[in-house]
Amino acid sequence: MVNPALITQLQQFMQDEAAQLGFSAIGFASAETDEQRSANLFKWLDEGHHASMEWMEARADQRDAPRHLWPDARSVVALGMSYTPAEDPLALENAPEKARISVYSQGADYHDVVKKALKSLARSMMSKVASMAPSDQFTSFADVECKVFVDTAPVMEKPLGEAAGIGWQGKHTNLVSTAHGSWLFLGAIYTNIPFEPSRPHADRCGSCRRCQDACPTDAFPQSYRLDARRCISYLTIEHKGPIPHEFRKAIGNRIYGCDDCLAVCPWNKFADTAARHRKFLPRAELAAPAIGDFLDLDDAAFRQLFSGSPIKRIGRDRFVRNCLVAAGNSGEPALLDKIERLTRDANPVVAEAARWAKGELTASP
Repeated sequence: MVNPALITQLQQFMQDEAAQLGFSAIGFASAETDEQRSANLFKWLDEGHHASMEWMEARADQRDAPRHLWPDARSVVALGMSYTPAEDPLALENAPEKARISVYSQGADYHDVVKKALKSLARSMMSKVASMAPSDQFTSFADVECKVFVDTAPVMEKPLGEAAGIGWQGKHTNLVSTAHGSWLFLGAIYTNIPFEPSRPHADRCGSCRRCQDACPTDAFPQSYRLDARRCISYLTIEHKGPIPHEFRKAIGNRIYGCDDCLAVCPWNKFADTAARHRKFLPRAELAAPAIGDFLDLDDAAFRQLFSGSPIKRIGRDRFVRNCLVAAGNSGEPALLDKIERLTRDANPVVAEAARWAKGELTASP
C-alpha cells in the first residue's frame, strides 16, 4: 500500500511542475469506467453524430475508459493549456471580404506544443518517483509507467477533464473553466500511479443557452449534444468531400473552424490573456487575411505558409475548397478571375466549389 502522504506530495509536485511548463489547469481522475460517460459516448455514436469520423466508432471500446485503452492505467492526469484570445473572435463577422480562421489555429500547432510539455511533465514525474523510491512505502512504484495523449488517440479528454475538476462540459460540448472560459487545449497523462482523484467539476451552465443560439447551422439538437454533420468546424476541417450546399451560405467567411459557440460563453469574461501560452499568439498574417490571398495557393505554397500550423493537416485542396465557399459569400466580384482559374483545378472538389462561387458572384440580384 502506497503511503497517502507520498501520493499527496507527488501530486503537489505535479501541479507545480505543470505550471512551470505552461499549463493553466491540472486535475486527477480515476482510470476506471464511468457508466454515464460511456452511455453518452455510445448514444452519440448510435445517432450518427460523429459524421464521417469513423475512427470515433472504430476504437470506441478503447475510448470508453482509460483502462480499456491501457489495462494498467490507474489514474489520469488531465491538463489544460490556455489560448485565450486578446481580440474578439467574432470581430470579422461583418467583414465578408476577410477570412475568419478559428483562434486556436492562428498560432503554433497545439498538438506539438501540448505534447512537448506533457512529455516534459511525464519525465519530471518519473524522476520524482525515482527520488522517492528508496522509501519502503514506494516499493510498489518500481515499475511506474505513463503514456501521454493530445487529441490523436481514443481518449475522451473533455469528460476526463470534467472528472478531474479542471472544468465542465458545457452545452456546446467543449470544456468550460471558471478561470479560462472556453479557451483550453486539453491533454492527458495515463499512469499506473494511484493518484487521489480530484473533485469533479459541477456544471455551471445553468439556464444559459447562448452557445446553442449562436450556432449558424443549428448543430445542437439538444443541450450537451453536438451533431458534427451540421458543425462548421467539422465541415471545414474533418469533412473531405464537397461541403453540402445547405450549409454554404451559413458558413459565411469562415475558412477554418468556427468560434461562435465558444466566443459567446459568459464565462469567457473571467479568462485572462496573461494565462495564454506564448506559442499560441496569433500570426499576423492569419488574424484578418483577405480571402483572395489564399486562392492562388498551390500545394507547395500552402505547405510553406502553414508550416507549424494545425491548418497544414487538412491539406491544400480542402483549404482552398473552404476559401472558395467564403469567396462565393463575399460579394466581391474582384475575386472572379482567381475563382475562374480554380474551376479548372485538378481536384474535382475544388473545381466544384469554384463553379459554385462563380455562380454566387455572377447571379442576378
